[in-house]
Amino acid sequence: MKNNFFNSPVENIYIKPSSNSEVSSQILYGEKFKILSTKGNWVKIKTSYDNYIGYIKKKKFNEKFKPTNKISKLKSRIYFIKKKKFLSSNNFLYFGSGIVSKSMNKEFVEFEKNKWIKKKDLKKIDHFERNFYKIFKLFLNTKYLWGGKTSKGIDCSALVQIYFYYNRIFFPRDTKDQIKFCKKKGGKKLIKGDIIFWKGHVGICLNKFEFIHAYGPKKKVLIMPITFTIKKIYETANLKVKKISNIKKY
Repeated sequence: MKNNFFNSPVENIYIKPSSNSEVSSQILYGEKFKILSTKGNWVKIKTSYDNYIGYIKKKKFNEKFKPTNKISKLKSRIYFIKKKKFLSSNNFLYFGSGIVSKSMNKEFVEFEKNKWIKKKDLKKIDHFERNFYKIFKLFLNTKYLWGGKTSKGIDCSALVQIYFYYNRIFFPRDTKDQIKFCKKKGGKKLIKGDIIFWKGHVGICLNKFEFIHAYGPKKKVLIMPITFTIKKIYETANLKVKKISNIKKY
């Protein structure tokens, strides 16, 4: 199976080969994957970063791609040149997406023929962002979207995973797999960086008081008091905390 690289800003990954099927995740520009099988206008894929399996629409993908940079802003507008002027398009690349720098000038980097991104929106592909607080706060007030992983919409497990994806560190996509993968932390005192898991839900402690998560009932990413959140989820969904880990373990 050959490696392929996704070459659109973002696309849904479906459980079945149909647009009417449930969306399980999304794939971003520059992501590497293998095609497992083809069914009509659909291909069954396995992503290389987190081994996620699902269906996307069949089209021509890149087969050679060695990213040099990645998007470090929540989203970065794509520009094009017309009559020697840079004009803005209605399209964006999203946080964590990898690109190949083909040419550049003082302000812009060209990543495809006449498709340009502002330099200030990029970091080198090997840039490591240790400040997880900085990444998670980028997504504050982003709408909750099941299967989403961009500023257009994100779910709870993708919000946690996006920090690791940006840093190109393996971390599972779904909460059930994240719980199995994560090591239980010692001690009961909640601290900065603690990952709190419930059945089907997850979020991060920004400090010993505040908790950030993509919260379905409120339909967005928001910061809530930790103790209030634990109590609220128990009262509304009858769910107790299943495991607590810490982001610094990975």
